[in-house]
Amino acid sequence: MINNPPLKIGIASGKGGTGKTLLSTNLAAYLSQTQPTLLVDLDVEEPDDFLFVRGTTQSITDQYKMIPVWDEKACTLCGICSKTCKFHAVIQLGSIILVFKELCHSCYACSELCPAEALPMQKHKMGEIKTIISGNLTFIESRLNIGEEQAVPLIHQTHELAEKTHGNIPLQIFDCPPGTSCPVVASTRNVDFVVLVTEPTPFGLNDLKLAVETMKEIHKPVGVVINRYGIGNNEVEMYCQEAGIPVLAKIPYDRRIAELYSNGQLVYDKIEDMQTSLDNIIKAIQNVVRKN
Repeated sequence: MINNPPLKIGIASGKGGTGKTLLSTNLAAYLSQTQPTLLVDLDVEEPDDFLFVRGTTQSITDQYKMIPVWDEKACTLCGICSKTCKFHAVIQLGSIILVFKELCHSCYACSELCPAEALPMQKHKMGEIKTIISGNLTFIESRLNIGEEQAVPLIHQTHELAEKTHGNIPLQIFDCPPGTSCPVVASTRNVDFVVLVTEPTPFGLNDLKLAVETMKEIHKPVGVVINRYGIGNNEVEMYCQEAGIPVLAKIPYDRRIAELYSNGQLVYDKIEDMQTSLDNIIKAIQNVVRKN
């Protein structure tokens, strides 16, 4: 179907609840019927693609980031560490140095610049990455530990692991976090094309515009999929037409899709309209590949 491997597709949206998981899992499962496909769940704070993937767990690997730990005996209270940290993760309160691991970006500045070597870096587990094999489909789930504040380091590590272990898979689909903040930018940084999933409502249009502007800033080509088509108005279509953004598919508002989805079932093989939508998306991707 697609003969220019590897092709990396990001599935993103300006807001949550538009249907990213629905599209990501069904597109990956559908394509894996005819070719090796990689699905990566990068919504590390709330991964849910696993609900729709049945397979064998190949590996589970813990993921860490480096955090400074204060050595009170070695410290001379010079104050360099607190002045150096631009993220306010290290502060001095009288004769005490406090390290806030939630704010730390693991830049090593405080540790490297401490003349007394009183802030050695130590491993801190932030999450895990699981790999599941289901026929031609390889699924990687990245999950952040509860209470961790920063998703970006784990997203970066997931990209690196996917490239190292499964970088030769022809078609790669990355289910990205919702919104337009740093996790989305980190998730889409290595993809070739971004599919923005939206819904035909005022909220959907507003957040779609934000997502489009974000992708423009990082120079990513985009296409739009309108989910729950038929429940709102045509303002999303009008915006896409005026902005020159291709509408790749329109997934109809269908109670059967909602029922299957809520029961953890894939719908591409049960709803004819869904399969038609996926075919349209694949054809649009092929056109992008040919142009490039």
